Amino acid sequence: MTDSLIVVGITLTYLAMVLWVGLRARGQQSSSLEGYVAGGRHVGVVILFFILGAEIFSAFAFLGAPGWAYQHGSPAFYILAYLALVPITIWAMGPRVAELGRQKGYLTQGDMIADHYRSKALGILAGTIGVLALVPYLTIQIAGAGLLFQAATDGLIPFWLGALLAFMVVAAYVFCSGLSGIGWTNLVQGIMMIAIAWFLGLAVSQRLYGGVGEMFLQLQQAAPEYLTMPGASGMSWGYFSTAVLVSAFGGAMWPHLFMKFYSADSGRTLRKVSVFYPLYAYLLVPLLFIGFAGVLVFADEPLARSDTVLLRMVMDVANFSPWVIGLMLSGALAAAMSTGANLAHTAAIVLVRDVLGPTVMQRASERTVVSATRWSVVGLSLIAYLFALANPASLVLLLLGAYGLIVQLFPMVIGALFLPRLRRTSVMAGALVGSLAYLLMDFVWSSPLGWHAGVWAMLLNVGVVAAWQGLSRSARHGHPLSSTPSH
Repeated sequence: MTDSLIVVGITLTYLAMVLWVGLRARGQQSSSLEGYVAGGRHVGVVILFFILGAEIFSAFAFLGAPGWAYQHGSPAFYILAYLALVPITIWAMGPRVAELGRQKGYLTQGDMIADHYRSKALGILAGTIGVLALVPYLTIQIAGAGLLFQAATDGLIPFWLGALLAFMVVAAYVFCSGLSGIGWTNLVQGIMMIAIAWFLGLAVSQRLYGGVGEMFLQLQQAAPEYLTMPGASGMSWGYFSTAVLVSAFGGAMWPHLFMKFYSADSGRTLRKVSVFYPLYAYLLVPLLFIGFAGVLVFADEPLARSDTVLLRMVMDVANFSPWVIGLMLSGALAAAMSTGANLAHTAAIVLVRDVLGPTVMQRASERTVVSATRWSVVGLSLIAYLFALANPASLVLLLLGAYGLIVQLFPMVIGALFLPRLRRTSVMAGALVGSLAYLLMDFVWSSPLGWHAGVWAMLLNVGVVAAWQGLSRSARHGHPLSSTPSH
């Protein structure tokens, strides 16, 4: 009990510090819509780097990534592969998005889409897809926080209470400070979780195997299938490759990433961030080490849930002191909370700005919109918390599912940025067909060839857009009097 109290004490102290930093970040600009949402469009390289990096270092990083390395082996490297591609989209899209945001006052994807295609319905559709994809992502963070608290305190703080504590703190500073609170807390939490990740990855390997190199030598001799494709669970190259593509292109479509482009003080800042962004992929490596270390440790008695491998290794196998376990819990919570803050903030903005704004809140004042957004942070966090109590079986699979849905916005967004000839009817039809096809393949049918269902849905999406464009062009050529595009 004494050890558990030490862990709880360290963690509660950490939560109090994060809350203090988040609330202190509140300034006058947080009371305006642009200040609350985009930090007044004055965010620099360092803060933006940590805000964008928080998407990687989430509960997924500390629980899901080691879990996949433990369960599948080498297929877990899909995470590093797709993170190496995300900077391409930041470099190509970011400056253009930031420029349009300054010129036309955009704050969300839906703003840009609705204005470019001159269609409120399309903006509402984009917003609805965004919220539906963000809530599962937020659920991952809440479930991860609850799992961390329950395991690290030996049940002294149960799952439901741990998840509630972490996200009450997040909701409080996001409610009060908006993007400013997110930026400063992500800076503090980012430094902490990076240091703890590397310490744990190297220390676990050293204690159990005598070093990382020796660990992989023993793994090569005892379980070589974990070091080659298709891995221990038979993941096909098709699924591996398509998971990389869906994650890379879908990553650029996430509203919480996309909207941070609007907050940058310049396009040059975004390109600097894209250059350094892959460093976060490098910092995931030690967490994968922990998953590989668990393969031989739990060979005789496999874990019922792979997502718990890091917790079991640190608490039950490596025999760390409660002080180290408390710091480990704080670092892992930092990952979950920093990402959760971004997600709750973005989901609330998208809901109010893109879905409710054009419908039931058309005549609302800016003050009312800011207030509704703040309370939506609380409401959506509560919904995600209730979903988390269902205890999803796999954090990684839940995340991949959300990516498959959000990637269906890709043709719509690319059209608004670079392909002005795309018509609103074609991109709307493509997004609807792609989203429906993805949900059917993911939950009803099996995906052909074992590929990620999001890729098939994306191909169908693009095919519908191309076919619709062709039909519209033929119709215009056949009826000269109706040649004006409904752009």
